[in-house]
Amino acid sequence: MTKQELIANIRSKRTFLCVGLDPDLKKLPPHLLQEPDSIFAFNKAIIDATAPYCVAYKPNLAFYECFGLAGWQAYERTVAYIQEHHPDQFIIADAKRGDIGNTSAMYARTFFEGTGVDALTVAPYMGEDSVTPFLQYKGKWVVLLALTSNKGSHDFQLTTDAQGERLFERVLRTSGQWGSDEQMMYVVGATQGSLFADIRRIVPHHFLLVPGVGAQGGSLEEVCRYGMTDECGLLVNSSRGIIYADGTERFADVAGEKARELQQEMDALLAQRGL
Repeated sequence: MTKQELIANIRSKRTFLCVGLDPDLKKLPPHLLQEPDSIFAFNKAIIDATAPYCVAYKPNLAFYECFGLAGWQAYERTVAYIQEHHPDQFIIADAKRGDIGNTSAMYARTFFEGTGVDALTVAPYMGEDSVTPFLQYKGKWVVLLALTSNKGSHDFQLTTDAQGERLFERVLRTSGQWGSDEQMMYVVGATQGSLFADIRRIVPHHFLLVPGVGAQGGSLEEVCRYGMTDECGLLVNSSRGIIYADGTERFADVAGEKARELQQEMDALLAQRGL
């Protein structure tokens, strides 16, 4: 999916919501545990209920890989289902890969050729040669970790060098030379608030994938105030606040209601920006 296609979908559907698909068997409604593939059954119901209100899905690979082959198959079935039944959705594999060049090339093949997702989250710590293999695929995206929403982000990402440049700013400036805003996004946690303004001074046109709204306490209004561009430029992810909003047989209906609430809020925020 190209950047312009993503922007057009946001404008058409009046939403920039990304739904995180993080299936935890301990949190699934009990009746689903009788299904042959509980994870896929859960995901399918969530996807069908939320698809009208979002433009992207983000399966987190940790929630699949922990179940070995069965988990990977559930992930593959989930991606294939979205591609077949909701082809307008942007699919992000949240795998946080990144290694020496030939290893990264194999990771890129796994996700971009194997399951054909649109984007993959990548860690920048090992530098340019660990990221560029992912940038070789036309129409595919690297979503590079920049400033995350977790408490530990302060341990490294906000440290400052002798010139006063913070590490996340160095990541943004340096990686901007590797790929364009047509193929690279950045992960920026919703809990970082006004730091979005600092980020936009460095990457004014890149899309930002924003986790941390909802269960982690990030403010959607604050994210948009400091981070939204004239093209929107945001994919705001919500996982637990949507998919685990209800633990009964109504879980999918309630998930749809929660997604719709966010969509309506996003619609108003887009309108405020003249989008």
